[in-house]
Amino acid sequence: MPQITFQNLHSLLLFLIFVIADRREGIGVCGWILVSLSFLLVLVTFPISIWTCIKVIREYERAVVFRLGRILSKKAKGPGMILILPCTDTFIKVDLRMVTCNIPPQEILTKDAVTAQVDGVVCYRIHSAVSAVANVTDVHSATFLVAQSTLRGVLGTQSLAQLLAGREEIAHSIQAILNSATEQWGIQVARVEIKDVRIPVAMQRAMAAEAEAARETRAKVVAAQGERNASEALRQASMVLAESPAGLQLRYLQTLTTLAAKNNSTIVFPFPINMLKSSGQRSKEG
Repeated sequence: MPQITFQNLHSLLLFLIFVIADRREGIGVCGWILVSLSFLLVLVTFPISIWTCIKVIREYERAVVFRLGRILSKKAKGPGMILILPCTDTFIKVDLRMVTCNIPPQEILTKDAVTAQVDGVVCYRIHSAVSAVANVTDVHSATFLVAQSTLRGVLGTQSLAQLLAGREEIAHSIQAILNSATEQWGIQVARVEIKDVRIPVAMQRAMAAEAEAARETRAKVVAAQGERNASEALRQASMVLAESPAGLQLRYLQTLTTLAAKNNSTIVFPFPINMLKSSGQRSKEG
């Protein structure tokens, strides 16, 4: 009788596990026979085949294993070591890290019939490896094309003023549309950014001229308001000085003092006429 060793018991246990798993997957009698032959091939060439059957999946990766064309266990494997049977099993690695997709400049016709070129950035990641492999041929290419068409479609419904002023709101609406479109592919869009908006040179000059005219108008309004305030202040000062002639003389003397302090010049101080009249009247009375 053949001697039963620990290695034989281990191989038998693995065989039973594979048979139960394959029956649960419903691969049929022919599939069970193929899997059994594949497993026997591994046992016969065990020291060599073990290195080709064991695959290492990194922390940020998942492996979608196909056994006779069916996804094994309907879920991705990893991270860590997984066992792949030769001839019956194949696998596809899926990277779960964040992907940054640059959208090249797209020519957009805005709602108010202005042609503009807009580019952007879309950040997304795969949250379901099985959906990314089974539901779409090339998940990255499909996401890129959908992002391009969504960007053009959403920006085409906005005016130029809304496009220039509301980039953040537009980016959020694009992100929501992309999430609903790529959910069945196992994609989650994390962020959408509109990088640059380029408009024709003639439109730039017209907008610059309009902005300059608006600035000049505001400057004229501010200057007119200042002149009005100054005139009001002078009017009130003249009313105060008219009520007090002595105050006018004091203001006159203060102005002469200020001029003498700033410039080294000779100032002719005129003698008030009213003082001459008063002195003449006194001489006549004497």
